[in-house]
Amino acid sequence: MLTALDRYMARLIAVPLLASLAIAAMLLVLDRMQRLFVFVATEGGPVSVVWRMLANLLPEYLGLGIPIGLMLGILLAFRRLALSSELDILRGVGLSYTRLLKVPYMFAFVLAVLNLAIVGFIQPHSKYAYERLRFELRSGALGASIKVGEFTNLGGEFTIRIEQSADQGRKLSGIFARMQSKSGQSLAVTAARGQFLATDDPDTIILRLSDGVLVHNARNFQEPRILSFSSHDLPIDLPKMEQFRTRGDGDVELSLPELFKAGISRKTSSIGRAQAWANFNFRVVEVAMMFLLPLAAVAFAIPPKRSTSALGVFLSIVFIVLYHKVNQYAQSVGQLGKVDPFLALWGPFLIFAGLIAWMYYQTAYVPGGQPIGALERQFAKLLNLIKSLFTWFGNRRQRRARA
Repeated sequence: MLTALDRYMARLIAVPLLASLAIAAMLLVLDRMQRLFVFVATEGGPVSVVWRMLANLLPEYLGLGIPIGLMLGILLAFRRLALSSELDILRGVGLSYTRLLKVPYMFAFVLAVLNLAIVGFIQPHSKYAYERLRFELRSGALGASIKVGEFTNLGGEFTIRIEQSADQGRKLSGIFARMQSKSGQSLAVTAARGQFLATDDPDTIILRLSDGVLVHNARNFQEPRILSFSSHDLPIDLPKMEQFRTRGDGDVELSLPELFKAGISRKTSSIGRAQAWANFNFRVVEVAMMFLLPLAAVAFAIPPKRSTSALGVFLSIVFIVLYHKVNQYAQSVGQLGKVDPFLALWGPFLIFAGLIAWMYYQTAYVPGGQPIGALERQFAKLLNLIKSLFTWFGNRRQRRARA
């Protein structure tokens, strides 16, 4: 049962946790959004595809954003307690850091389970869906093969050019189309407006044209036949689309059970087993680190006495991003088969876990212990040096102005 203290801690953690998670996800999405808009516009696809692609990228971003949000949520909560002297009062009445970590570990457990579900089961399917959308854009399966202002060949002898497109391709204007048959007949059409309509046959669509001119020519015609029309339907046979591959072409598209099976399967090559085991251990150690983040957050959160420096916040972000990058490098080494994937991934985990354990022990059990105190002092000296330099340059500029 949660006490009043536990509910208070939960409120302190929840607000910065959710804010950090939202900001991290938004920054990662905005970083990719511009490139996706350029890609979709280049391929001539509708804008709605961008949002579908971003939705499929969210699980990948949440895989990194959730640990960062957990770290910052707990860190900022304990930092607030430390700066307001509430932490000293709680410690003075006999509450240990172990007791105060009850609620943070509840958050850590729930988010670790959520992150395991995301990276282990949801992310592989979303990654496959994202690659499928990229394939459909490039192949024109999403209606992106006809580009405005360019002559486009839709297979066979059918060529079309469109001046303007509105309402995501539903309203076309300035249309020119030409069809050439093997028997020598040709058909050229210009129209002011048009739109594509679906038919019962998935391999055929109708181009309904309005207010145009049709020119029909054949070998046995003495002269081409010209016809003005207010409405004319032009059937178009769609080109055959290449089928997209099945899911699992690459270890990133396999779920954790599938990676485990690939790792122990004798049918898989040695390199394939190494890739599967490396990816499997990478996902597991990323989730396992979340159970140590509350201890690291406490160590980074508490500044030295009479100090309000936010160096610990900066170091915590560097710490978790560095751990992620080290794991990525270890995964790439393990995939090559030069180092056992288990040792390549769990070795750095044990090193970082030992560092976190030492930092937490210094904070919780050593009187006056401050694991980042030395860095705080050096950081303060650096700030003072920078302020002195700015002051010196300012005074020098003033003396020159007076002279």
